[in-house]
Amino acid sequence: MNLCWNEIKRKSHNIRVRLEAFSDNSGKLQLSLQEIIEWLTAKDEELSEQLPIGGDVGAVQHQREFHQAFMEDVKSRGPFIYSVLESAQAFLAQHPFQEPEETLTDGKEVSPRRRILNVSRSVWKQANVTSDLWEKLTARCVDRHRHMERTLERLRQIQAAMEELAVALEQAEGVRDAWEPVGDLFIDSLQDHIDATKLFKEELTQVKEGMKLINDLAHQLAISDVHLSMENARALEHLNNRWKVLQGSIEERLKQLQDAHRDFGPGSQHFLSSSVQIPWERAISPNKVPYYINHQAQTTCWDHPKMTELYQALADLNNIKFSAYRTAMKLRRVQKALRLDLVALSNLAEVFREQELQQGEHVMDVVEIIHGLTALYEKLEEERSILVNIPLCVDMCLNWLLNVYDSARNGKMRVLSFKMGLVSLCNADIQEKYKYLFRQVSATGGLTDQRHLSLLLHEAIQIPRQLGEVAAFGGSNVEPSVRSCFRMASGKPAIEVSHFLEWMSLEPQSMVWLPVLHRVAAAESTKHQAKCYICKQCPIKGFRYRSLKQFNVDICQTCFLTGRTTKGKKLHYPIMEYYTPTTSGEKMRDFAKTLKNKFRSKQYFTKHPQRGYLPVQSVLETESSETPCSSPKLPHADTHSRIEHYASRLAEMESQNCSFFTDSLSPDESLDEDQYLLRHSSPALDHDSPCGQHMLLAHLEHQDKEQLQRTLARLENENRVLQGEYRRLKWKHEEAASVPMLTEAGEGGPGSPIAGGQQDEELLAEARVLRQHKTRLETRMQILEDHNKQLESQLHRLRELLLQPKDDSEANGSEPSTLSSPVSGGGHHGEPASRETTDTEAAGQR
Repeated sequence: MNLCWNEIKRKSHNIRVRLEAFSDNSGKLQLSLQEIIEWLTAKDEELSEQLPIGGDVGAVQHQREFHQAFMEDVKSRGPFIYSVLESAQAFLAQHPFQEPEETLTDGKEVSPRRRILNVSRSVWKQANVTSDLWEKLTARCVDRHRHMERTLERLRQIQAAMEELAVALEQAEGVRDAWEPVGDLFIDSLQDHIDATKLFKEELTQVKEGMKLINDLAHQLAISDVHLSMENARALEHLNNRWKVLQGSIEERLKQLQDAHRDFGPGSQHFLSSSVQIPWERAISPNKVPYYINHQAQTTCWDHPKMTELYQALADLNNIKFSAYRTAMKLRRVQKALRLDLVALSNLAEVFREQELQQGEHVMDVVEIIHGLTALYEKLEEERSILVNIPLCVDMCLNWLLNVYDSARNGKMRVLSFKMGLVSLCNADIQEKYKYLFRQVSATGGLTDQRHLSLLLHEAIQIPRQLGEVAAFGGSNVEPSVRSCFRMASGKPAIEVSHFLEWMSLEPQSMVWLPVLHRVAAAESTKHQAKCYICKQCPIKGFRYRSLKQFNVDICQTCFLTGRTTKGKKLHYPIMEYYTPTTSGEKMRDFAKTLKNKFRSKQYFTKHPQRGYLPVQSVLETESSETPCSSPKLPHADTHSRIEHYASRLAEMESQNCSFFTDSLSPDESLDEDQYLLRHSSPALDHDSPCGQHMLLAHLEHQDKEQLQRTLARLENENRVLQGEYRRLKWKHEEAASVPMLTEAGEGGPGSPIAGGQQDEELLAEARVLRQHKTRLETRMQILEDHNKQLESQLHRLRELLLQPKDDSEANGSEPSTLSSPVSGGGHHGEPASRETTDTEAAGQR
C-alpha cells in the first residue's frame, strides 16, 4: 500500500515537473510572439502614417531615403522573427492538437491535458498572426519602395521634357513674334507665307507630341495618387497655356493669310470690286459667277452696269438694214468697249500657253477665266505702255463671254469657247485668225474632221446669236456650213488648213460677219474726197458707195446702210463699196463699168445676179448637226430657237425670188426695202458657184414640190378668206360712216330740240359709240389689208419659184441664202478694197 502510494506520488511529481517545464517554455514562446505582434503592428501603423509620395524629384528622393531606413529597421528584426516562428513550429510539433476548442463551464476544473491543448492552440494562433503581419509589412514596404522608384523616374521624365519644351516653345514664340502683319505683306507673297506657316506648323509636331507625353505622365501620376508639387503643376500649366496660345496664333495666322489670298490673291475677284461705282456693288454667287446689286433701286442683275449701257447703245444700230453690217458694227462697239481692238493675236497665244489652255474641250471655271483675262490685260498695259482699267476690262470681258457662252450662269465654259470669243475680237489679220482657229480643232497631222469643224463653227455662231442676229447667218444649225466647207476637199474625210482658208475666203454665210467686222474697223479712219449724193456730206467718212449705173453718184455709209433717200433721187444699182481711199486705177475701172452698165437692161441683171458671200443654207434644211451645247440654255431658249428657225425658213423662201432693180427702181419701191446685197469685185467670185441655184431647184422639184404646192394652196385659201373679210369690213365701214352723217343732219334739222333734250343725248351717245366702232373697224381693216399684201407677195414669189425655168436658175450661178447684208466678202490681203453689187435681195432680219 505504501509502495503504491509512493509510486503515485512519484508520478505526480514528475508530471508536475513536466507541467512546470511546459508552462515555462510556452510562456516564453507566447511572450515572444506577443512582443513581435505588437512590434509589427506598430511598424505597420508607422508605415501608414508616412506622408504621401511628393510631386517633385527632391521630395521623392527625401522620402525614398527615409523609407530605406525604415526598411532596414524592419529587415534587421527579420532573423529574430523567423527564429521565434521556428520555435513555435517546433513547439507545435511536440504538442500537436487535433480536438476542437471546447468552452468550459465556470467552476469546472481543467485537466492538465486540456490545458496543454489550450496552450498549443494559443501558440498556433499567435504564430499565424505574427506570420501574416510580417508578410504584410514586408510586402507594403516593397510596394512603397517600387512606387517611389516609378514616381521618381516619371518625375524626372516630366522635368526633362518640360525643360526641352520650354526651350522649343521659346524658339517657336520667337518665330511667331517675327511674323509681319498680314496687311503689310505683298499680294504675290501670300502663297509663300501660307506655305511657310504650314511648314512651321508641321515642324511643331514634336512639340505637340512632347506636350502630350508630359500630360499623360502627369495623368498617370494622378491615377497612382501622386500629385505634382505646386511648382511643377504651375510649370506644366504654363507650358500648356503657351502651347495653346501658340497653336491659336498659328491657326489665326493661317486663316488670315488664306482669307487674304482668297480675297486679294491672284485667284480672287476682290480687285474686280472697283469695276463698279456706288450705288452698285459687285457680288459673287456660290459658283463664283459675279452679279451686281443696285442698292438704290434694290435690284440685282447678271450684267455689269457698263455692259447694260453698252447694250442700250447698241440699239441705235438697229436702223441699219443689213444684218452683216448691223452685227459687225455692234461687235465693233463691243470690241472697243472691251479694249480687245488693242490686243494682238500673239499676246493671246502667249497667255493661252501660260495658262495651259491647250485642250479645246477642257472646261474652265470663272476663276480660270479671270486669271487668263487679267494676264491678258496686264500684258496689254505693259507692251502698249497705256493705262488700262484692268478691273473694269476684265469684268466687262468676263460678262460678255458669259453672255455669249454661259447665259445660264453655270460658271463653266469650254476653252474653245474662251479662245473663239477673244480671237474673234482681237486685233489681227483675218487670215491669221482663220489659221489660229483652225489649229485649235485640228489633229496632229494638221487635219480636222467634220465633228471638230462643227465644234468650231458652233462656237463662232454663238457670237451673232447673242446679238439676236443668228437667223440671218443660217441659224444655229452649222451642218450645212460643214458640208459646204468639205466640198473643198473633194469627198475626203478631213480637210487641211488650205481648204479651210479657201472656203473662208468665199465668206460663207455663217461666218460673213467676221470679215465684215474687219472692213468696218478698216473704214473707221478712212476719208473719201467725195460728196454724198443724198445728204451732201463731204468728205465721206467710213464706207463709200459708188453707183456703177450713173456717173458721179456717191453715197455715204449712213445713207446707204439705213436706206435713206432724197425725194426725186433714186438709188441705182449695181454699186461699188470702198473702205479705203480710191486710186486712179479704181476710178478708171469704175468709169468703164458704169459706161458698160449704161447699155445693159434690167433683164441682164436679172439673169446675172451675183452675191458677195457663199450661201450654205438649204431652203428646206431639216438636218441637225451633232454640235455640242456650249452652255445650258435658259428655259425660253426653245421658243427662241423655233422663232429663229421660222425666220430662217421665211428668209430662205423669200430669197428664191429676188427683186432685181434697174435704173428707175429705188429701195422704197421694193417689197422689202431694207434688203440689199453687194457682191465682190474679186475674180474668185466671178465664176459660177459649184453649189449653184440649179441644185437647189432640182432639190425642190424632186423632193419638195408637193409640199410647196400644198403651202401655196393653203395660202391661196387664206387669201380668199381675208379678201372676204376685207369686203365685209369695208361694207360695215361705209355703213358706219353714213350713220354719223345722218345723226348730224338730224341734230341740225328744224325738228330737233334746241335745248338738248333726252332724245338728243341718246343720239349723241349712240353717235360716239358708232365713231369708236368705226375707228376699231378701220384699224382692223388696215391690219388685214397689210396682212393681205404680205400674203399676196408670198404667193407671187412662190408661183414664180415653181414656174421659173430651170435654165434661168442655172444661169444665176449661185444658191439663195438667208443673209441680209450689203457686203459680205472682201477684206482679203492683196485684193482691192472695194465691192460691187448688181442686185438686192429681200431676205434678212431687221
